[in-house]
Amino acid sequence: MEQFQIETAQNISISQNTAHLGDRMLAYLIDSFVILAYTILMIWLLISMDIDLEDMWAIYMLLGLPAFLYYVLMETFMDGKTIGKGLMKIRVVKSDGSKPGFSSYFIRWILRIIDVALTSGGLAVLTILIRGKGQRIGDIAAGTTVISEKIRVGIKDTLLRELPEDYIPKYAQVTVFKDREMQTIKDLYEQARRNGNHQIILSLSEQIKKVTHITTDEKPFDFVDKVIKDYSYYTQRL
Repeated sequence: MEQFQIETAQNISISQNTAHLGDRMLAYLIDSFVILAYTILMIWLLISMDIDLEDMWAIYMLLGLPAFLYYVLMETFMDGKTIGKGLMKIRVVKSDGSKPGFSSYFIRWILRIIDVALTSGGLAVLTILIRGKGQRIGDIAAGTTVISEKIRVGIKDTLLRELPEDYIPKYAQVTVFKDREMQTIKDLYEQARRNGNHQIILSLSEQIKKVTHITTDEKPFDFVDKVIKDYSYYTQRL
C-alpha cells in the first residue's frame, strides 16, 4: 500500500494510505452492478408503460442521465465516494489531503473514458501500478488520489494507551491536537522506533514543540512517548 505526505492544520507532515488496488477494483465492480441494475430497471419500466418507440427513446435518454453521470454526481454529493467506494471504505481526495471541488471530480469522470471505459480498466491499473500514489490518468490530471479510510481495530493500533492509575501527565498543551493528528504521530513514532529511524522521531519532536510551544530538555524519544501518553491521559478523562 502506497503512502503520500499531507500537511495537517497544525502544520505537521503525515502519511496517508492510498486505497489498495484490489479495493478500487471491487468498488468499480459494485458501481458497475448498480449502474447495470438501474439501467435494466429503467428499460423494464419503459417497456411496461407501452410508450411509442419514438417517445421511448427520448424518455430513455432523459432517464439514462443518472447512470451516465453516476460517478461525477455520486462523488460530488457523497464527499468523494460512490456506493462502491463507500462499501469499500475508500474516498477521493486532493493530493494534499483536502476535499476536491466539482472541477476535480469532473476531470476524473471525463478521463474515465480513456483509462477505464476504452481499455476496460487496463490503462488505469497500469498507471496506478507504475505511477504510484494511487493515481490513474484522471487522478493525475485532477490532482487527486483515492485513500483508504479503513480503521484498524487491534489494541496496538488504537489511539489510547493503557496507563497506570497513578500516572501523572506533564504536558497539558498536547490537547491542541486532534485525535487523527495524534493517531498519526503515534503511528509514525512506533514505526520509527521499530525501524530505528531516529531522524523521524527527532522531526516529530521538533514539530510537536513548534505547535505546542513546549520547552523541554527531554530526549526526543522520551518526549514524543510522553506526549502520546499525556494525550491518552487527557482523552480518557474527557
